[in-house]
Amino acid sequence: MIEQEVITKAKQAKDAARRLAHLPARVKDAALLAMADTLLKNADDILDANAADVRAAREKELSRALLDRLLLTTERIQDMAEGLRTVASLPDPVGEVVSMWITPSGLQVGQMRVPLGVIGIIYEARPNVTVDAAGLCLKAGNTVVLRGSSEAIHSNKAITDVIACAAVQAGIPEGAVQLIESADRAAVNVMLKLNRYLDVLIPRGGAGLIQTVVNNATVPVIETGVGNCHVYVDSDADLDMGREIVFNAKCQRPGVCNAMETLLVHKDISDQFLPDMLDKLRSAGVEVRGCERTRALAPWAIQATAEDYATEYLDLILAVRVVDSMDDALDHIYQYGTRHSEAIITNNYAKGKRFLKEVDAAAVYVNASTRFTDGYQYGFGAEIGISTQKLHARGPMGLKELTTIKYIAFGDGQVRK
Repeated sequence: MIEQEVITKAKQAKDAARRLAHLPARVKDAALLAMADTLLKNADDILDANAADVRAAREKELSRALLDRLLLTTERIQDMAEGLRTVASLPDPVGEVVSMWITPSGLQVGQMRVPLGVIGIIYEARPNVTVDAAGLCLKAGNTVVLRGSSEAIHSNKAITDVIACAAVQAGIPEGAVQLIESADRAAVNVMLKLNRYLDVLIPRGGAGLIQTVVNNATVPVIETGVGNCHVYVDSDADLDMGREIVFNAKCQRPGVCNAMETLLVHKDISDQFLPDMLDKLRSAGVEVRGCERTRALAPWAIQATAEDYATEYLDLILAVRVVDSMDDALDHIYQYGTRHSEAIITNNYAKGKRFLKEVDAAAVYVNASTRFTDGYQYGFGAEIGISTQKLHARGPMGLKELTTIKYIAFGDGQVRK
C-alpha cells in the first residue's frame, strides 16, 4: 500500500517532467504567482491545519527548535508567498547557454542549462519547505515529490492541495507537485531506491535523517548538511560590532542550521569581550558551556566538553572557547566544523582574507552574521537547501543549482576522421 502510493506519485511526476521541462517561462511564472495568491487566500485553513500539527508536537514534547520550525504564522505564510513572487521575477535558467566555442573541426559547441528532472525532497517539520521546494523546482523545469515528516502532515497536505491546484490551473502539467501522505518511514525507504522515477534526492533535516538518506540511497543525493557554525572574534576585532554579530548569530533564530553553535575568542581580548557578551547571552536565555579560561571570566558557565564543541544544538545553548591565536581558531574549526557557515570578526584585512581563503565551508564571512546563509538573503527568492558537499552544488541552492547542463553542437556536415 505504502510502496504503491510512492511509486504511483513518482511515476506521475516523471510523466509530467517531460512536458514541464519545455514550458515557456511565462507559464511557469504565472503558476508561481497563482500559487502565492492561493497561499494567502487559504491562509486561515493552512493555519488551522498547522495548529493541529503544533498541538500534537507539544503533546509529544518535541524540542523548542522543532516547534519553531513547525510553527506557521500569518507573517510566515506571507513570507512564503513573497518568496514565490521573487522566484517568479528571476530569470529562467532553463535553456541558458552557459558558454560556446569553436572546436578545431569547426563544430560550434556549447553548454545549455536543462532541468534535473524529478526531484525527491525528504524533510522534517518545516512546512515552508513544501512551498520553497515546489516553487524552485517548477521554475527550474523540474517536477517534485515531497515527503515531509509526520509532525507536519496536516500543514503539508493543506499547503500542497492549494498550490498544486493553482499550478495546474495556470498551465503546469498535472502531477508536477506530489506529496507522499503516508507518515510511515517505509515510504522513505521506497524513495531511496526509486531510480526508475527519481533523478535526485535532497534530504533536509537533522543529522540522523541526512545520514540515513546518504548511506542507503541508490538514487543520487545532494547532501544538505548539519550546521555546526562558528564565529571567531579576533584580537583585531571591533568589539561592539562583535557583540552585535555574536548575539544575532546565536539568538535571532537559534533553531536553524546557520545559527552559531560555538564562539571562539582570541585570548588578548577575551577579558574585554567575554564578560559583557556572556552576560547578555545569559539574559537572553542562552546556556553557556565554556573552556577553563571562559569559566575564569564567567564562573557560572558550564564546563565544556569535546562533545559540546562537536554538537549542533539548534537551541539556546552555546559552546565557548578562548584560543591563543588565529591558527588555533582555524584548527578548531577544521576539527569540529561541518563545512556550513563560518565567520571572523576582525578589522585586520590580511586576517580576514586569510580566513576566507583557508576555511573550508560553503559560506565564509568577514564581519557578518552566519545567519545570512540563506537563499532568500542571497537573492535566490528561496532555497531548496544548503549543500555542504562539493558535488553537484554547494551552499544555498537556488534555481541554477536545480539544473544541469547538456552539450549542444552545431555543424555544417562534419564527420570524424
